[in-house]
Amino acid sequence: MAGGAAPRGAELLAFARFRDSSPQPLAYGYGPRSLRDMREREFGRLAGTVYLDHAGATLFPQSQLTSFTNDLMENVYGNPHSQNISSKLTHDTVEHVRYRILEHFHTSTEDYSVIFTAGSTAALKLVAEAFPWVSPGPESNGSRFCYLIDSHTSVVGMRKVTTAMNVTSIPVRPEDVRAAETRGTAASDPDCQLPHLFCYPAQSNFSGTRYPLSWIGEVKAGRMCPMSVPGKWFVLLDAASYVSTSPLDLSVHQADFVPLSFYKIFGFPTGLGALLVNNRVAPLLRKTYFGGGTAAAYLAGEDFYIPRQSVAERFEDGTISFLDVIALKHGFDALERLTGGMENIKQHTFTLAQYTYTALCALRYPNGAPVVRIYSDSEFSSPEVQGPVINFNVLDHSGNIIGYSQVDKMASLYNIHVRTGCFCNTGACQKHLGISDEMVRKHLEAGHVCGDDVDLIDGHPTGSVRISFGYMSTLEDAQAFLRFIIAMQLHQCDGQPLPPTTPGEVGAPSESEAQDAVPATVDRCSSSPWEDAPTDSGVSNDLPTTVAAVGLHPPLPMATRTQQIPSEKAAGVLDGGLGPRVITNLYLYPIKSCAAFEVTKWPIGSQGLLYDRSWMVVNHNGVCLSQKQEPRLCLIQPFIDLPQKIMVIKAKGMEPIAVPLEENGERTQICQSKVCADRVNTYNCGEKISSWLSRFFGHPCQLLKQSSNFQRSAKKRVKDQSAGSTATLSLVNEAQYLLINRPSVLELQQQLNASDANGKEELFPMKELISRFRANIITSGTSAFEEETWDEISVGSLRFQVNFGVYLTHTSLDFSSPAFLSVGSQVLPVLKENTEHHELPASTEHQDVIS
Repeated sequence: MAGGAAPRGAELLAFARFRDSSPQPLAYGYGPRSLRDMREREFGRLAGTVYLDHAGATLFPQSQLTSFTNDLMENVYGNPHSQNISSKLTHDTVEHVRYRILEHFHTSTEDYSVIFTAGSTAALKLVAEAFPWVSPGPESNGSRFCYLIDSHTSVVGMRKVTTAMNVTSIPVRPEDVRAAETRGTAASDPDCQLPHLFCYPAQSNFSGTRYPLSWIGEVKAGRMCPMSVPGKWFVLLDAASYVSTSPLDLSVHQADFVPLSFYKIFGFPTGLGALLVNNRVAPLLRKTYFGGGTAAAYLAGEDFYIPRQSVAERFEDGTISFLDVIALKHGFDALERLTGGMENIKQHTFTLAQYTYTALCALRYPNGAPVVRIYSDSEFSSPEVQGPVINFNVLDHSGNIIGYSQVDKMASLYNIHVRTGCFCNTGACQKHLGISDEMVRKHLEAGHVCGDDVDLIDGHPTGSVRISFGYMSTLEDAQAFLRFIIAMQLHQCDGQPLPPTTPGEVGAPSESEAQDAVPATVDRCSSSPWEDAPTDSGVSNDLPTTVAAVGLHPPLPMATRTQQIPSEKAAGVLDGGLGPRVITNLYLYPIKSCAAFEVTKWPIGSQGLLYDRSWMVVNHNGVCLSQKQEPRLCLIQPFIDLPQKIMVIKAKGMEPIAVPLEENGERTQICQSKVCADRVNTYNCGEKISSWLSRFFGHPCQLLKQSSNFQRSAKKRVKDQSAGSTATLSLVNEAQYLLINRPSVLELQQQLNASDANGKEELFPMKELISRFRANIITSGTSAFEEETWDEISVGSLRFQVNFGVYLTHTSLDFSSPAFLSVGSQVLPVLKENTEHHELPASTEHQDVIS
């Protein structure tokens, strides 16, 4: 498909064609068990959602939670350290779960012990602290800690413990391990028992590469040494990623230490892991700290301590999370009942990954350029060498990488859940993306840290996109993701029509329906760069009300009426007209993510337009809702009555309700909330409005308002402000104002309408398209995208700094007298340095601008 003119890559690879071309039989689903029935019955919450981050955390089935809850309701589980009946029940149940874990990994208590931890990271830390390291001395050069570069951060972090003991840590490359040969150390000093530790992942959490389990036996036997030093090698197999979708047979591959996290396998419980320790190694482990439950005897007044006999009791400090341990039993039951076992899961998930990989590789732009760049050490030929993980970056038609943050935001509009960044695996990230050590340091100096959304620095990617499949993933999930990539890139590139679709409406074609190529579709819903845009393209923000701030005092029933004021005509500017630069529309959004409130003149506050984004709707946990989670937010229409000092809120099918604009200082209880990673002081607007919102949305909600005396600082300081002085924000994401220019939107409209194959009607009416950006200030202009050249703008005596071409922040503001923005006010830009100067017409301040 790469070079032909006809096959433009704009349709999916047919599953039947893929299956028929496979050299080996492919397994999809779980035999007579219906995958679709399982999804509907056990994962109904996934309806409309494409979840592709199973390597991060898989999902629990409903029956697992129901069974566990029933268990807790029917039994009394006490602290296992006591001796009463309920404690004995807990102890015996926990011991049964230990047995079940070992059985799952094809071993028994004769060979392995299970130590419960807080997760795989805690298990790795335990090994680092308890391993019998030998520091360098007169008689030896000391122990060595070797780890594969393609290792999780938690493995690399073990070197801080070894460094404290003066033990050398050595990163090794996969190719060096593969090329390793017997060094002859055993023959030269067969009696040397100096302990060394080699750590490697069974599956890379970055690329899904599966490293040979045979390395375990080869290294332990001395036939393949990570480095040539005398001594005895022990092996830690990081199995956390691998065992989520594959069986691990410890009777064959007897690693000394195996850390794992159970939520990777079952989805629930979280915060619980285990370290499986080979019993032959257990006596060598050293323990310094001891906690409750680990001591057979000790004295408080002197240094006397005798540990308990079993490995688990010796290392499980304090009371274990015994209810979570009991939940594991129900996880094993559900997994076996739904899938028939890990081998079936391995085959099913690999089929989905191989199909998706093949389809992605086939996608080409009309010029033959690939649509994605995949980071892999295999060609997805077998589940023995590749897990159900695909790591990639999206490219444009010229081969330039599109930042992972942009891809993630677009995927969110389709309700597709992916993972982005470096995935706590800097070594693999550097290798595959070509990031040098020096570049990592420079990226840090530029402000990039692990986990943020800084995806490109000087045109070079700082991370990538990862998708991963779980046992309940379906062909429809894979095809929905592929449609998304096709819609985002190929349709945009070649001007093909963009038929609308509901995000997350993955369809559910039967296997017979999946035999044919599935045409790609794209959702029109575009993301506002300021806050979350609607996720349903059929739900738009109506902007029915245009009011002036001065003299606004309608009675409550009148507050819901629409006052028709054609602000474009009042300003003397038609859609896309090239008249003087003036403000044609003003919008504020009193409640974050809710509908706009249009005005013709409005006061300026210290945080932007007065009361813009001052309120937010939160769920029962106090988490701010956006239209991504609750699209019906855009149907909530707020109206502000300044003289009456109220905000009237209305929605279809609901009686209007009024909320005071300011808090009652005597009765208000301040609470902490989080917006865009910032902690903000808010207060609850009361039970009355909470009940109103809860009825409308069908689940518990509350309305919170940012406290009037709370100052939230913008992350970027305005250039003319003194050090220590920053602009203050309401509940906005980035800046105090968002401005858009009509000619720019008109250019976008023409491009979108030109892509409509029918061409009989406007695909995107101008007013609807403008509303998608959720801007505060709409201006006319002389040319499309001229705002990209602006450094500042002045509106009368008000000055604003322009950031990113659309964000505005006050550069100076004098509150000694009222300040307003008005429709019709002239906008005077100041161009950026090194920008061609455009002659601006001389003018005086507009009479409606008061400062």
